[in-house]
Order: sequence, then C-alpha cells, then structure tokens
Amino acid sequence: MTRKHLNLEVIQRILGLLLMLFSVTMLVPAAVSLLYADGQFDLFLDAFAILLAAGLLAWLPARRSTGDLRLRDGFLVVALFWFVIGLAGAVPFFLADVPRMTFTEAVFESVSGFTTTGATVLVGLDDLPPSILYYRHQTQWLGGLGIVVLAVALLPLLGIGGMQLLKAETTGPMKETKVTTRITGTAKALWLVYVLLTVAGVAAYWLAGMTLFDAVGHSFSAVSTGGYSSHDASIGFFASPAIEWITIVLMTLGGASFALHFLAWRNRRLGDYWRDPEFRAYLGVLGATTLVTVTVLLWHSVHDDPFTSLRSALFHAVSVQTSTGYTTENFALWPGALPILLMFTTFIGGCAGSTAGGMKVIRWLLVLRQGSREVTRLIHPSAEVAVKLGDKPVGPRVVEAVWGFFAVYLVVFTLLMLALIATGVEQVTAFSAIATCINNVGPGLGDVASNFTSISPAGQWISTLAMLLGRLEIFPILVLLSPAFWRS
Repeated sequence: MTRKHLNLEVIQRILGLLLMLFSVTMLVPAAVSLLYADGQFDLFLDAFAILLAAGLLAWLPARRSTGDLRLRDGFLVVALFWFVIGLAGAVPFFLADVPRMTFTEAVFESVSGFTTTGATVLVGLDDLPPSILYYRHQTQWLGGLGIVVLAVALLPLLGIGGMQLLKAETTGPMKETKVTTRITGTAKALWLVYVLLTVAGVAAYWLAGMTLFDAVGHSFSAVSTGGYSSHDASIGFFASPAIEWITIVLMTLGGASFALHFLAWRNRRLGDYWRDPEFRAYLGVLGATTLVTVTVLLWHSVHDDPFTSLRSALFHAVSVQTSTGYTTENFALWPGALPILLMFTTFIGGCAGSTAGGMKVIRWLLVLRQGSREVTRLIHPSAEVAVKLGDKPVGPRVVEAVWGFFAVYLVVFTLLMLALIATGVEQVTAFSAIATCINNVGPGLGDVASNFTSISPAGQWISTLAMLLGRLEIFPILVLLSPAFWRS
C-alpha cells in the first residue's frame, strides 16, 4: 500500500486529539495531590503541560485534514496510540523524585498499567505519595475497557467517525451480540456498565472497611482486572474475608463480556448470562480450577480451616485466570503443581469483550468444538458436522482465524521467552514472566513472583513488548509489519 492510500494526516490529527484528551487526565491526580498535600501537584501539572503541548504539536499541522478512516487506518491508529500512550503515561513516573525511576522502568510501569497487566518494578508501595498510587490505579481503569473504546464515543463530537477504531480495537472472534444499532452508542453503553460496576465496587469496599482512597483505587483495579494495589501485600493487607469476597465478585464480572452485562441489565434478565455458551464455559473453568486447588490445599493442610482454603483457592483461581493478579498470599509457594496450574489458566483468560487478558475463553471453546468435530469425522467420514456455539453454527473462516491466532501466539510467546532467557533470566522465571506479561496478568513465578525489579533493562523492554502484544492480541501489530499492509 502506498503512502497516498493511508490517511496519514487524519491519523496524525486523531493521535494529536487523543493525546490532548489524555493530558486532561493528569489533572485528577494533581487534585489528589492537593487533597493529600503530598507535594506532587507540580509534577502532574508539568506532565499535563508536556502532554498537552505534544498533542497540540501533532494536531495543529493536520487540524484541517478531513476524510473517512478505513479499517487499515484504524489498525494504524490503535497500534500507534497504545505505543504513544505507554510513553505519555510514563512522563509522571519519570519526572517524579519519589519513586525515582529510570526511563525504562517508567515506561514498563506505564505500559503495565494501561494494558492492565499489573506487573511492577516498584517496592515500598505503602510509603509512596497518595497521588502516585492513585495515578497507577487510574492508568489501569482507563486502559481496562480500552482508551480507544472511550475515544470512539467522543470522536464523533469532534467530527471524526470511530467505527474503524472500534473494529481494530476489538479483534478476535466476537459473538454476534448487538448492544446498540450505532457504534458510538455501543461504546457509550459499554462505558456506562463499566462506570456503574466501578461505583458499586467503591461503595462495597468502603462499606467493608476500606478507606475511601483505597476503595476507589482497588475498585478501579478490580473492575479493570488490572491488579495494582496501594499496598505491597495487595489484598492480603486488609486481612478481611468480606473484602476478599467483594474482590472475587468484581474480578469475575470484569472477566465477563461487558456487552453481556449490558444486555442482561437492559433486559432485566439474569438468564441471559447462563444462555451464553462462553460465559458458561468461563464459569466452568473457574470452578474446575478452584476445585483442584482447594483439594490440594486441604490435602497438604496449607491453611488452618477448610473455609480459608476454599476462599483462598477461589480468590486466586479467579484473580489469575481473569488476569487481575491480586494476591492474599504467595501462591508461588503452594505445594505440588498448583502454581503451574494457575499460570496455565492465564492462557485461557476471560471472555471476549471483557477487561481480562489471555487468549479468551471463546477461542478455547471453538478449538475444543473443532477437535470434537474431527473425532466425529474419523468415526463417520461422510458426516457433515458443523462447529457450533450454542445452537448457532460458526463459519469456517472464524475457525481458521482461531487456529491461526493460536499458532501465531505460540510462536510469539516462544520467541519472547527465548529472548528473555538470552538476557540471563533462568527458564522458570522467563516462562512465567512472558506468560504473565503477554496474558496481562502481573505476578509470576520464580524471580518475578512479586515484582520485576530483578529483570534487567533489556528484559524489561522485552516484557513491555509482550504486554503490548497481549493487550492488542498480537494481530494489529503484526498487520503493521506485513508488507501487504503497505502495498497497494
């Protein structure tokens, strides 16, 4: 594709507008700094000015550019914006005196936040300024449902259509579930559900005994399945069964499709959840993992009573599979194969259209249905057997795309893991580090069980790339690397 076929000036205009919109979010942690008098107000004001100026510089030369975005333009905008937002979000971290971070660490922390991975290079969270802690939570909340999805709802107000952006942002096999007839209405509906769940989470946490500051921050991170906490001990800091149960509910809802939440809310029918085959499979995997985990914990008498074992098993099964990454204890020290089992569930992840990472339940479901069909064909070679989700047949193009995604995912995972090993990281740590980053989870095994401070700068850049690839589900970035994308 030649240069003239890409609306480069329109793309530049959109990126400039989005960067200016993002700069405004710096005023919220600035207000938090004033409220808590933690001395970071100037830091966030400087970050606001820098990002606003950068957005203006990008927007001004292209401000009069017009034209419709095509799908290829959407892929370029989405990929570029996630790279740009990772760098922009690093500005406060890099400028801060507390914590003192290198450029690499600042970008790692920023990308980890926006991709809702939750991996961190920070220690001593309990002693950090409140505005910095709030900002970390804010990055995850904004990144959770996708900044681009929010932009789709806002860009029509600026005279820019958002359909191609939403298509590029929501890659993968999505079920034919219409939320609204207009694409902007869909984006607004998804964000409405997202905000309502967040507010409900804040209220529940506050009533359960959290301070309002912690309630807001942890609701942001739980609903977005991000997992950042304002305490080094994560949810374990509160030592509260009530808070753990609230977190389990919020993480489970965050790992389900937000379109499904909206439809169930609009129709006033909880039965809509159970009629969805992906949601049933999602709960089934969570239930099976919890059953195995609690059985092993009880067998080895890890906890003093069975109720604690059940709660801990369910909490960590949900936290890890939904890619939230909250912990109440160090599950890497659990007996037997439990740590590895939990890490493998990160590859399954949550439902399509959720804030969770991983390959998504619907893809695994389609692979299992395809495998079942092949077994039937071996027994009955002449039989015409369709791959179905519920009672609806799935087209061969979708099945082929799922197999292609699995193949590319495996290749990319292997290459990144080998690259990390080449930096001097031992194999178990390298496997879990790439798994937790590409699946946007957070905690891993080995040296990255708590944080990534032991990983070299080169390893942190590799991990950062893995987080972006996982958040974008690989293909939007691979599309840009394809010569066919740039040829006419």
